[in-house]
Amino acid sequence: MAWQGCIGEAGQRIVAHVRRTPVMQAEIGGYSVALKLEQMQHTGSFKARGAFNTLLQATVPEAGIVAASGGNHGAAVAYAAARLGHRARISVPEIAGPAKIALIRAQGADLQVVPGAYAEAAARAAEWQAATGAMQVHPYDAEATVAGQGTVMAEWEDQGLDADTVLIAVGGGGLIAGALGWLEGRRRVVAVEPETSCALHAALAAGAPVDVEVSGVAANALGARRIGGLCYGLAEAQGVASVLVSDAAILEAQALLWREVRQLVEPAGATALAALLSGAYRPAAGERVAVLICGGNIAPDPLA
Repeated sequence: MAWQGCIGEAGQRIVAHVRRTPVMQAEIGGYSVALKLEQMQHTGSFKARGAFNTLLQATVPEAGIVAASGGNHGAAVAYAAARLGHRARISVPEIAGPAKIALIRAQGADLQVVPGAYAEAAARAAEWQAATGAMQVHPYDAEATVAGQGTVMAEWEDQGLDADTVLIAVGGGGLIAGALGWLEGRRRVVAVEPETSCALHAALAAGAPVDVEVSGVAANALGARRIGGLCYGLAEAQGVASVLVSDAAILEAQALLWREVRQLVEPAGATALAALLSGAYRPAAGERVAVLICGGNIAPDPLA
């Protein structure tokens, strides 16, 4: 797969539909770190990139679009569908939480809230696809999705990224797969996962994707039960390191992002930074570190 070419084409395809999100150099918890503020993307996460890239190159059937999501993907698909004139049906689990559910509903999608976790929402979406012929937009394990998410890293480099190592939070793996596809080993990429939702970590240890149990403060964004095959292949081929962080470390990183740089993010958005602040990832002397902030849909909405 010629990922750089696909990601470059995706960037041209979606440029009129997504925000060029800001970057900053910040002192947080005693570290100087480059931040990419992708929580400022449409609907509060990087997911709009993959959604627009998928829909803009597809022939959408009359039945419209269906997606299963822990919250952020569903909001992004609903947003992209509404702006491109397509019907969308979004299935989310109850653990998505009221803030993300309200965000999806505000985009005008047909919203189905399903008891259980993401797997139950995915099953409901698959049933709808089979019954109606609707087009399903996968949240992470599809080439168009990964290429769209890879535009984050391409954009960041275009903005002058000066880093040896980039820390990226991982759920199903679409975001880090896109970064790996674009960088092709030119920078070190470290995968950061919650201890209680660690599909990539488990897969790398087992030598293949495996099912994991999912829980914790970031589960509604990083709670994939099995890592995507595209992500696993890229991560395994490039020897990506995976580090784990506790819920307490995630919440502390979330608090520091607010207290020290006034960035309000959801737990998933703070997970990559948590690896640096907690010592799960220890940079070498002089190592330049960057952190991708991936989502800002905090629950409960502080201004609701």
